[in-house]
Amino acid sequence: YTVGVGFALLLFFIITNVGELLVWIGAALFIALGLDPVVRWLSARGVPRPAGIAIVVVVLAGAVTAFFATLIPTIVSQTTEIVNNAPSYVDRFLSSDFFLQIEAQFKIRERVDEEVQKFFSNADAVGGIFGGVLSVGTVIANGLFGALIILVLTLYFLASLPSMKKWAYRLAPRSRRRRVEALSEEITGSVGNYVIGQGFVALLDALYAFIIMTITGVPFSVLLAFVVALLAFIPLVGPPIALVLVSLVALTSSWQTAVVFAILYMAYLQFEAYFVSPRVMQRAVAVPGAVAVIAVIAGGTLLGVLGALIAIPTAAAVLLLMKEVVIARQDRI
Repeated sequence: YTVGVGFALLLFFIITNVGELLVWIGAALFIALGLDPVVRWLSARGVPRPAGIAIVVVVLAGAVTAFFATLIPTIVSQTTEIVNNAPSYVDRFLSSDFFLQIEAQFKIRERVDEEVQKFFSNADAVGGIFGGVLSVGTVIANGLFGALIILVLTLYFLASLPSMKKWAYRLAPRSRRRRVEALSEEITGSVGNYVIGQGFVALLDALYAFIIMTITGVPFSVLLAFVVALLAFIPLVGPPIALVLVSLVALTSSWQTAVVFAILYMAYLQFEAYFVSPRVMQRAVAVPGAVAVIAVIAGGTLLGVLGALIAIPTAAAVLLLMKEVVIARQDRI
């Protein structure tokens, strides 16, 4: 027992100290499984796997480069405009009837001025600002380094995925190896189809949001469409967050604009939930709604955004194993 507890503590120490590396490995494997169906599709048409990987990587890198080369100037200009107009937004809010009524009752502005003076008179608090700036710089550097590691690991996993699978299958007993291989191929295939399907759904979300924002006159439509695309990759909770975020930005134009956008985008989310996603995901995963919600919440709590992304395919894999292994064994008893 003592040795077992010691090994458990050692394993816990290793996981807690290399947790970030494990997240990078999981993200790279998830992306590699998403690109693998495209590589296999090319291989089925006579393209060697190394050439197929090169084609997929070049096309993906070209698409990402063209996307950012086209949008970055607009995103930078719109972000700069937001920063430059932020004081006017604050002044407009402070002079609104809503704030004036609250100010008359609670004297908020005086309290804010007092807290600001107290904050800047505190040397520790002011020093904490500079420490926070340095922390932000460290986070950005770690993020860039992590993105590079994920890219390298993705290429490695994509190139060696078949050999990795064969090596893993040999760990199973020979009598059950074919069954393990069949279940593993079904799980990894569903993960790949899920990644591709989720990317297609995110693209549709961003395109529809951009069209609606352009028609209704929501400011910073290109920047917000990019944010919508990123949030749409997070299942279940991402689109509602995008709805609230864009609606708040639309309020800077007028409340009518915000209401019209919210109604139209909410209607699309209903259409997507009942017609688009089921057809796109029919080859990928089949998870009951309640299980999907619980899985996304649990995954997001444990691993953040990555956990929310892999929650649904992981839940689908668990349900498949329950059906094919546990329930099948119970039926034979």
